[in-house]
Amino acid sequence: MARRATLVVLDSLGIGAMPDADVWGDAGADTLGHIAERVPLSIPNLAGMGIGLIRPLYGVPAPAQPDASWGRAATAGNGKDTVAGHWELACCRVDERFAVFEGGFPPEVVAELEHACGTAFLGNVAASGTEIIERLGEEHLTTGLPILYTSADSVLQLAAHEARVPLDALYRMCEAAFEVIRRYRVARVIARPFVGEPGSFRRTEARRDFALTPPADTVMDRLLAAGIPTTSIGKVKSIYGDRGFSRGVKAGNNGTITQALLDVLDEQHEGFIFANLVDFDMLYGHRRDPKGYAAALETFDQRLPEIRRRMGPDDILILTADHGNDPTFHGSDHTREYVPVLMVAPGERHDLGTRRSLADVGATVADWLGVRAPQGQSLLEPL
Repeated sequence: MARRATLVVLDSLGIGAMPDADVWGDAGADTLGHIAERVPLSIPNLAGMGIGLIRPLYGVPAPAQPDASWGRAATAGNGKDTVAGHWELACCRVDERFAVFEGGFPPEVVAELEHACGTAFLGNVAASGTEIIERLGEEHLTTGLPILYTSADSVLQLAAHEARVPLDALYRMCEAAFEVIRRYRVARVIARPFVGEPGSFRRTEARRDFALTPPADTVMDRLLAAGIPTTSIGKVKSIYGDRGFSRGVKAGNNGTITQALLDVLDEQHEGFIFANLVDFDMLYGHRRDPKGYAAALETFDQRLPEIRRRMGPDDILILTADHGNDPTFHGSDHTREYVPVLMVAPGERHDLGTRRSLADVGATVADWLGVRAPQGQSLLEPL
C-alpha cells in the first residue's frame, strides 16, 4: 500500500519564547503556556500525545506512556509570520526578513497602489482587521473607497463591504496591489470582504490571499516532480503562491477545515495532505482572546480522535505550528516562539528534542514519501 503523510498546522500555537525573542520584542511570550495558566484547559487527546512532555503546562498532564512522539522546533529563518513559518516548514528557509510597514505605507507606495487599483483608499494604518472595519466601515459604505491597512506582519490588506464592492472587483484590486507591493518585498496581500451594518460588521470567509512564491524548491515541489499527489486544505496553497499542490480544497474556519481534512483522508490514500487551522491565529491570537483560543483548542482536541482513526500502518501524522501569537501579550502581533511537534508514526514513541529548524517537519514528509528534502533533518532519524 502507498504511503501517506498528513501535516496539520495549528496556526500560531507557540510553546514558549525562543532565545532571540527579545530581539523581536517578544521576551516572555508563551502562547500555550499562558493560555493554560489563565483558562482551565481540557485537551486530553493532545495531552495523551505528549504535549505536556514538551514542557510543563499548567493543568495538562504529562503521560507516562504517550501515544505519539513529542518535541519542539525553532524557527531558523528571519521571521515570525505566516509565510516565513510555512515556507520553512516546507524546507525553504527565509533568511532575508520580509518588509513590514507598521506606520502604514509611504505616500509614494500609496500613489502606486491607487494608480494600479484605480481608486483612493481609507485608512493606511496598522490595525486589527475587526477594529478597522468598525472604525471605517460606515465611511466606506458612504464613499465606496476600500479600507487599506497592514500590521506588524508583512502584509497589505484591503477590506470592502460585499454590498459596496463586489467580490470580483475586490479580488482584482488585490491582485493589482500585489503586483505593486511585491516589489517592496511585502509577503502577502489579503482581500478582506465583510458584511453587516455599522456596529455589527463581520468579516466573511471569502478571504483571498496573494503571496510571493518561495525562491527555491519546497518539499511539495519535490513530491509533485516525483508524481506524488499533494493536497492543500484551507489557506495553505495560497501561502506558497499557489505552487506545489495537485489539489486545493477550500475551507474557511477550523470547523470546515477539520471536516474537509476528514473527507480528504477518506478519499486520498497516498501522498501528502497539508491543512492549516486558521482560527487560532486570526480569531483569538490577534484579538488577544485567551478564552476563545482555549475553547478552539478544546474543540479541535475533541475531533482529534476522528483524524487518528483514519491513520493506518502506512501513515504518519504531524501536528505543529508556524509561529506564536500569545493572546495575553501586548499588542496584536505574532510572537517569536518555539512550536510544538507531535508525530504519530509506526514504531516507538520518543522524545524528538528541540529541533533547530521547522524544516525538519518537511524533511520528515519527504523521508516518509521517498523524496529528497531540500533542507532539514527527518524526525524519523535520531538527532
